[in-house]
Amino acid sequence: MRSAFPASFAAPVDVVRWFGAVQAQDFGPAKWSLGERVPGSTDAEVQRSFDAGDFLRTHVLRPTWHFVAPGDIRWLLRLTAPRVHATNAFVYRQVGLDVGAFAKAHDLLAEALAGGAYRTRRELAGVVAAAGLPSTGFGLGYLLMHAELDGLICSGPTRGKEQTYALLEERVPPAPERDRDEALAALVTRYFTSHGPATTRDLMWWSSLTRADITRGVELAGDGLCHEVVDGVSYWSGWHEPAPLGSPTVHLLQGYDEYLVAFTESKQAAPPLPPGTSVPNGAVLLDGLAAGRWRRTSTKDTLRIEALLYRAFTPAESEALDAAASRQAAFLGLRPRVVTRLLDGVG
Repeated sequence: MRSAFPASFAAPVDVVRWFGAVQAQDFGPAKWSLGERVPGSTDAEVQRSFDAGDFLRTHVLRPTWHFVAPGDIRWLLRLTAPRVHATNAFVYRQVGLDVGAFAKAHDLLAEALAGGAYRTRRELAGVVAAAGLPSTGFGLGYLLMHAELDGLICSGPTRGKEQTYALLEERVPPAPERDRDEALAALVTRYFTSHGPATTRDLMWWSSLTRADITRGVELAGDGLCHEVVDGVSYWSGWHEPAPLGSPTVHLLQGYDEYLVAFTESKQAAPPLPPGTSVPNGAVLLDGLAAGRWRRTSTKDTLRIEALLYRAFTPAESEALDAAASRQAAFLGLRPRVVTRLLDGVG
């Protein structure tokens, strides 16, 4: 069983540190990934923690946003940003961004954000547009991503419904540096401990690192990892005892939760999904295994969870589903309403 819920965490940043990084391109659902693992937390509390800089949102590991702990952001960027830049190189050229454009943009962004200024994407678009740089669409997105990957900018507090940017050096206190071997060992150990059992190909996809890098990281991790071979495939995991869960236990994971998206070679190993199915919103996990999909809608005071199940639940399993919906509703400050139906052609 994978380590989706190894223990109860005390704060959102504890979840982020545990995973190493948490995929977060969809900000609202990503907050739920943290809240689901911090018992009794609310969306407002997670938001306040983010706004305070307890954890950050930036591009790292792959060309998408992740939540990252402040103490990890610099060494993660040094380790993985070169690979992400290489992945982005074709798009950089397509949107007309070159070394000169990036240098000019970095100077403008540094000036605009200096002194603890927090500016939105729209405000920064105006800054770079005045210099003739891309200020809309993919051009602006990749220009800002480049600055994030270079460690110039990161997330600031949310302003209304808009995200802001800040200078990383002003937002994040200094932290001890790690040399490349230390960083490789840390990342490999963190991933396999929080995501395992998983394979080196899984980690290659998750981190953008090369097979040689990961092999080196496994060697450096040494006895910190557990290794087993199943059906000819090597799996790695950390030495820890998963938190005991009562059965049945249901979790409602959003579609980009680390438990669902952090794998490639072994993505069907756990949770196993019936052939041809997908998780357009999220997965209903029953005792750690996929038991269906779910989607939600809300009104002023009610959260409606529609659970699309692969098979009918027993009364005890239905109670566990109701409990999971109640947790998410409480997180959002709403009352739960659960509707279930069976998925056609599955089971």
